[in-house]
Amino acid sequence: MKYSVSVIISLLLNVGYVSAQSSKPVYASKAYTIYPDRVVQGKYTAIAASPTDLQSNYQSPANLYKSPVVDFKFSINGKDNEMPSGNDHHFICPAQNNETPLIRFGEPDADKKIASAGAYLKPSTQFKIRVDMRAVLEAFKAKGYYTCFNGVKIYKDDFKGVFVAGSTAPMIWDFNNLINHPELELKDADGDGIYETTLILNKPQDANNTASVWKMSKDVSAFPQYRSPYVLSDALYNLSLEEMQKAVEPDSTFRTGKEWSGVWTRDISYSIILSMAVLQPKVAVYSLMRKVKNGRIIQDTGTGGAYPVSSDRMIWAVAAWEVYKVTGDKEWLKKAYQIIKKSAADDALNVYDRQTGLVRGESSFLDWREETYPKWMQPADIYESECLGTSVVHYQVNKVLAAMAGLLDDKAAVKGYLDEAATIKKGLNNLWLPGQGYYGQYLYGRNNKTVSPRSEALGEALAVLFDVADAGKQQSVIANTPVNEFGIPCIYPQIPNILPYHNNAVWPFVETYWAMASAKAGNETSVMRAISAIYRPAALWLTNKENFVASDGDFAGTQINSSNMLWSLSGNIALVYKVLFGIHYNENSLQFAPFVPKALAGGRSLHHFKYRNAVLDIDMTGYGNQIKTITLDGKALTGGVIPAGLKGNHNVKITLANNVLSGKSNLAPGYTAPETPVVTYAKGKLTWPKAQDAVNYRVIKNGQPVAVTKTLSYAVNAGLYAEYQVIAMDAKGITSFASEPVLVIPASAQQIIEAETIADKSDLPYKGFTGDGFVEISKTINTTLNIPVNIAREGIYVIDLRYANGNGPINTENKCAIRTLNVDDHFTGTIVLPQRGKGEWSNWGYSNGVKVKLSKGKYLISLLFKDANENMNIDVNQAMVDHIRLIRTGND
Repeated sequence: MKYSVSVIISLLLNVGYVSAQSSKPVYASKAYTIYPDRVVQGKYTAIAASPTDLQSNYQSPANLYKSPVVDFKFSINGKDNEMPSGNDHHFICPAQNNETPLIRFGEPDADKKIASAGAYLKPSTQFKIRVDMRAVLEAFKAKGYYTCFNGVKIYKDDFKGVFVAGSTAPMIWDFNNLINHPELELKDADGDGIYETTLILNKPQDANNTASVWKMSKDVSAFPQYRSPYVLSDALYNLSLEEMQKAVEPDSTFRTGKEWSGVWTRDISYSIILSMAVLQPKVAVYSLMRKVKNGRIIQDTGTGGAYPVSSDRMIWAVAAWEVYKVTGDKEWLKKAYQIIKKSAADDALNVYDRQTGLVRGESSFLDWREETYPKWMQPADIYESECLGTSVVHYQVNKVLAAMAGLLDDKAAVKGYLDEAATIKKGLNNLWLPGQGYYGQYLYGRNNKTVSPRSEALGEALAVLFDVADAGKQQSVIANTPVNEFGIPCIYPQIPNILPYHNNAVWPFVETYWAMASAKAGNETSVMRAISAIYRPAALWLTNKENFVASDGDFAGTQINSSNMLWSLSGNIALVYKVLFGIHYNENSLQFAPFVPKALAGGRSLHHFKYRNAVLDIDMTGYGNQIKTITLDGKALTGGVIPAGLKGNHNVKITLANNVLSGKSNLAPGYTAPETPVVTYAKGKLTWPKAQDAVNYRVIKNGQPVAVTKTLSYAVNAGLYAEYQVIAMDAKGITSFASEPVLVIPASAQQIIEAETIADKSDLPYKGFTGDGFVEISKTINTTLNIPVNIAREGIYVIDLRYANGNGPINTENKCAIRTLNVDDHFTGTIVLPQRGKGEWSNWGYSNGVKVKLSKGKYLISLLFKDANENMNIDVNQAMVDHIRLIRTGND
């Protein structure tokens, strides 16, 4: 039952909870207001009746008025391959039962449908969809394949089915997950080439609801007890403790969320760093060890078969270090060190870029491709991207390894790890944006990389927390990174035509890292804004949700959203431990560095707080980030440091200096960047259609800008090698992603060696290859391919492979193939051959490219399977190789 605001306030007035103090806001914005005991957002109010009782009348606006306009697109094999981005089908569902006209696959609508004012989608609307696939089937019959709008060929043997993606549930826009939703597959029951499905839209059970009342139902007395003058804060802390208990599975591992079962490497690791090392150290260890295989850290399933396309598994190391600092368990230290050491050794070969100093692989936690990358980027391209968050994680991992090596008397290793960290730190300067005052999102491209100028919230926060940024840059990052009324979006600006999940979304755990970074930079404005951005959703929804829409603050608009989310609840608790009380762990001590915004001034206590063999009752008064006095059992505590050897029960008293703090936040309106141009090349000219919202176009040649034009074409020299991209710019100078690189390659600059000329041709029945066949590589077949080449002209060459990998879909599983590339027995780089589609062995594409300088003469290029090339599957590490390509890109 939902209570009205007036009823709730009346109840609280009767029991005396609404006081003069609680009527004064602690934080106010245009979107919502936080009081000591409640949150008010428009007509919605959440009130803490006590530290164990919360009530809310929130109702998601998404449930109230659903548009009858349904946007959708068809898909073969769960890929976005019917029409170019931005071209969708549109249908108005005015009645209870609706049926589309027969739509020919690949043909756009004549115009976009607009619903009349006041028209809404009826409950349980029936929607029959019909698509004419006869042209596709005829192409299969005549040629053996169908050519999509973008030139990609789908072979008859690879045809798995027809699906529909769309904007209205149960439809989704996540093409890669369509195969997991059988109701979204269209069927041709009578074999006439017309595929159909019927969906039920706006089902009553699809309504997004949250609880109206939370009352403490579990005993949390074994955990630290927090009290303050702000009953809302106390209640949310207790709610998070209760949800933490629900997040521990019967096997003593962490559950990622109510809707997310199992143990996920990055989720548990970020949660352990935030607060789970303190509250659940044994469960933390069990969970971390669940993510170890063959003595190495497991990268979860993901893009292209995950590792090394995704490479943020190493945040495990930072979490393991946090557990050691909290517990002092030397046996755990020894075990974790060996695991991290082996994993880092693989990464040094597979993902470290020795030219830039950065780390290859998908952005940490931002693992839903088109949510943070341009659509043209294949998994091999994502592997080649060098991201802020992932690189910062690897920087910290090497700092952790150096510290562990020092404690375990592996002195010879310390310098190497510190040098590696220094290299990554220096490399991160490649992402610094002086004009914006924060780091860019990533380097991306193919043979030449450019910086994406979007901000990336988690990476910015970690750069501050891990001291990648110096003190001046730390303050700049916090003051200048864009935030909005509801929190800090994962990226900014947003990507057009991509529904919220990472795009246009705030994640509370990221907000906590942002709060911690803001405290470190001494920015009170940013700290208070971040705390409020965490308290608002938790109070209104009475749970720690996974995420919410950045533009409207609602939980219902994101693609997936779980309640009782482990890292969100861990972040809520960390606000008390790591921000307000400023509890930080060193190798052999605990240290206090509190940060209390003036709006939250007053006395607060944290009792029964365990540190190794000691139990602390901590009482603190005042505000600011300077300690006036601190005592342990009545005696001055030098530097606010608790030694690791302390035992028994003790009292800590902290009085803050009430120092005045300031700082600013870059409160930016929600903003969507222009569309990414789609560029084609023919007869010495680049052309592209007008991109939505674009007024100018910047032409990039070999990674450098060469022109700005208002036209939709650009002439190039067909006789010289170059790689071109185009970036759209809007009237405010905001830029799109760079377009997919277009290569202009004179015949003299390219050499292709067909794989079947250097090894036995495979008998497998796959199609679409060049030459006379292709070669299989696996852990037992062709573990070494030796490719003799004759270089006629000295220069910088890019070596890549045309390959197929049908061992899994593009978005999950763990069968990415990996190989070492040597030139004349010298390590040159790693070749990554990600999954391209389940069973799609005739779907060919290029691997990442490896650059090498070659003089005139003969060389032996070797493609080898080595120990460092193990993927996360271990058993399957397989691909088909069509040919090897060498492209001369220049002299240096």
